[in-house]
Amino acid sequence: MRILHIIGSMNPASGGPTESVRTLFSYGSIGYTGEVVSMDDPAAPYLKSFPFTIHAMGPGDSAYGFNNKLMPWLRENYQRFDGVVVNGLWQFGGLAAWRTIAGKKPYLVFTHGMLDPYFRHAYPLKHLKKWLYWAPVEYWVLRNAYRVLFTSTAEKRLAEQSFWLHRWNPFVVPYGSSHPKGDPEAQKETFFARCPEARNKRYLLFLGRIHHKKGCDMLIDAFAKVAGKDPDLDLVMAGPDPQQWSKELKATAERMGIANRIHWPGMVTGDAKWGAFYGAEAFILPSHQENFGIAVAEAMACGLPVLLADKVNIAEDIAADGAGLMESDTPEGTLRLLERWLAMSVDEREAMSKRAYDCYQRRYDMQQNAKTIIRLFEEANAGKE
Repeated sequence: MRILHIIGSMNPASGGPTESVRTLFSYGSIGYTGEVVSMDDPAAPYLKSFPFTIHAMGPGDSAYGFNNKLMPWLRENYQRFDGVVVNGLWQFGGLAAWRTIAGKKPYLVFTHGMLDPYFRHAYPLKHLKKWLYWAPVEYWVLRNAYRVLFTSTAEKRLAEQSFWLHRWNPFVVPYGSSHPKGDPEAQKETFFARCPEARNKRYLLFLGRIHHKKGCDMLIDAFAKVAGKDPDLDLVMAGPDPQQWSKELKATAERMGIANRIHWPGMVTGDAKWGAFYGAEAFILPSHQENFGIAVAEAMACGLPVLLADKVNIAEDIAADGAGLMESDTPEGTLRLLERWLAMSVDEREAMSKRAYDCYQRRYDMQQNAKTIIRLFEEANAGKE
């Protein structure tokens, strides 16, 4: 099965969609093969790290990603593929797919949480602007897709609350991450070389963008309140900082007297990322909005219990499995996550660690996602015969 992925950027700092594309193309053994077309600069150094073909059209002229090379390229190349996956919304790639291949080749749209009503409430003016694009373009991109993919029933339900005009063919797909490969001890050494302050320390791990949506400020405040209860426990805040917010957060930690117990290694990838997971006691994500959270699945793949806000759409399932804890995405909820974790015994934590790994294997192995996409394109193409 040859599949084309359309995505704004394959920059690893872009977050989950990039990692999901990388993971899907690692399943060539089950027939998931193909190429990627992106709006990246062809000279971008990170493109060299991918073991599959990426056609970088060159950066677009705005965040929208308009590029006059994309539609001609699609017209010339779409027949080489069995299907097309559009990753994300609100960018030119979706319009290009709709106008170029609708009715000729099946395409799927992976919304990646971009229809969550959180954005309508958090950015009301931006939401009004989106309506100007939704009615004539984005709605029809989704309406003409063979399937619109969601990673959970919660995400599918929430997507219908963003715009009253919503008719499409939804499909909930298994989602998650690939199983980590390599030697965990060697991977921990790679991480400690990047973050030597965490060596020989017990720590909780936040791994994601340092972004207001992720609740990083609530986490710093809550950690300061419980720090005295467990003086040997540190906090690692790993991830890119697109908003340049970490300076303010570090100042907050300094004022609260806990700066020496919070470590900021920046973005970690590859073995350093897996080593950060393997070295941690638990993973924490007090996010205000998360359609899935690939890092959550990655943490559980390493046997880490996960401490989650209820706005992480898979948190309820994980809590029901006993693989982690869930509280509200508020300062009080974040504090309760930490207090509940500290109150657990060693035996209780070890049992939760085992359940976290079992939950990952049952729910969040990304290979099931690859198999589902292949099956959807097989069904779509069989219907055309």
